[in-house]
Amino acid sequence: MLKITPKRRYLVRFAPKRIPHLFTDVLIIGAGIAGIRAALSIDPKLNVVVATKGRIDHSNSAYAQGGIAGVFDPLDDITNHFADTIAAGKGMCHADIVDMVVKEAPQRIRELVSYGAAFDQSDGEMALTQEGGHSHRRVVHALGDATGKEIMRALIARLKSEPSISVWDDTFTIDLLTHGGECRGALMWNPQHGKTFVWAKQTILATGGAGRLFRETTNPEIATADGQAMAFRAGAELRDMEFMQFHPTVLYIAGSSRHLISEAVRGEGGILRDCHGDRFMSDYSPQLELAPRDEVSRAITRQMEKTRHHCVYLDVTHLDKALIAERFPHIGKVCASFGLDLTKDLIPVRPGAHYMIGGVTLDTESRTTLPRLWAAGEVTSSGLHGANRLASNSLLEGLVFGLRAGRNASQAALGEEDRFTALPLDDDPLPSLPDDGLNLDDLLNSLNSEMWRNVGIERNAEGLEAALQRVEFWDRYVGPREFNSTKGWELQNMLLVARLMIASAMARKETRGVHTRSDFPATDPAQTEHLCCVSDYGSR
Repeated sequence: MLKITPKRRYLVRFAPKRIPHLFTDVLIIGAGIAGIRAALSIDPKLNVVVATKGRIDHSNSAYAQGGIAGVFDPLDDITNHFADTIAAGKGMCHADIVDMVVKEAPQRIRELVSYGAAFDQSDGEMALTQEGGHSHRRVVHALGDATGKEIMRALIARLKSEPSISVWDDTFTIDLLTHGGECRGALMWNPQHGKTFVWAKQTILATGGAGRLFRETTNPEIATADGQAMAFRAGAELRDMEFMQFHPTVLYIAGSSRHLISEAVRGEGGILRDCHGDRFMSDYSPQLELAPRDEVSRAITRQMEKTRHHCVYLDVTHLDKALIAERFPHIGKVCASFGLDLTKDLIPVRPGAHYMIGGVTLDTESRTTLPRLWAAGEVTSSGLHGANRLASNSLLEGLVFGLRAGRNASQAALGEEDRFTALPLDDDPLPSLPDDGLNLDDLLNSLNSEMWRNVGIERNAEGLEAALQRVEFWDRYVGPREFNSTKGWELQNMLLVARLMIASAMARKETRGVHTRSDFPATDPAQTEHLCCVSDYGSR
């Protein structure tokens, strides 16, 4: 158990008599696949607020390319999906969670079809592809390589048809509100109305990941670890914070934003080559390009070091041109914008931070350790992924746990009387320092570079200690300040979560899954316990 001290309980001061109050039955923070699936599971007799800090169509879920995993092939079996997930998780998966999720997968995917999601078809059946770590073709996809976009289109349309659900776009959640050690809603802010107390009988956290901690990432700008940070400040337990998954193939064009190159490209036969044109994966894994993501990311990193080149190359020039056009229209369009033709040119790629495996500790029913707070999706540690997520299990996790979070929060809210009242809040005795014009962009760039350099794909004690010293130094003068913008609050959240991530990585003295320690290169069979982070705020 790692005890970490957040710099303060609430990021901003507030005077309850001067701030508007809103009361709702269920508050959902986040509008990706997990948050919307939760909203659709709530009894229509209840009032629901879904708040998202950007637009409702701008979530990590919408960027998902490859697809969603589920057994539909008669030659496949649930036990195979179970075994592949367990194998990828390197001894850290919870078998009961894996069993529950893979068994539900076909039903949850058919549910998406009933909501209007149009998955790609082959001979009248759902078309399936194969990705790294999967023993069979079981990845359902849409629009070729824009599965998340199509799923979210269907879910958002269904959400907007529900009159009991209100959607708040462009609303930043600053902190969870607690009274007596229970979650009672959240303090929110948007440019039009400023701060607002939103009191709720039950709250669901579905804010997504933390990829923007790193210089190289597939994540959009919204993935700033807000949910993990606010839950930790409120007293919820976090675990597995050392496990950040790096996607092996991110388009690497100097000066451009990074774009994911789906694992499905390798699933359809794409080959990785180094700068000399050599196919190198046989030196690292018998599964070649279809090895699990942690192995492929390490292999690419080591090959880049060996060749002293800034990237490797993904080759699909040997594949049928019609297949490339049908399966990867989005990737083809992105590459074409840089003058690359998938049918003729090699694609420059390197790894980037992709998926946060660690997060808020969950049980099988999406319950966190903080009463009245539920959670689902990438903000959580559900036990499904273990130490390394199997490709295309993330959207599936969001559906399965989003349903449970919504259903259970709904039942709990229905059991409470409508005696809404503002409550005294758990105390924050620390004074706030004024925001006196720090260069937040410079700080963020420094944090991104430090995390990529010393807390990235390969780690060691010396680098982690250096990173911890730098992050704690920045947090000493950034954390106590009171900002009045999302940029400042996001930086405070990222500094806190960076501390949790580094402390967890220092404590796990082995290599396991996505966590690679060059000074502890072996996997230690004795280190299968989860590393949990708890706030010692209340003990100070």
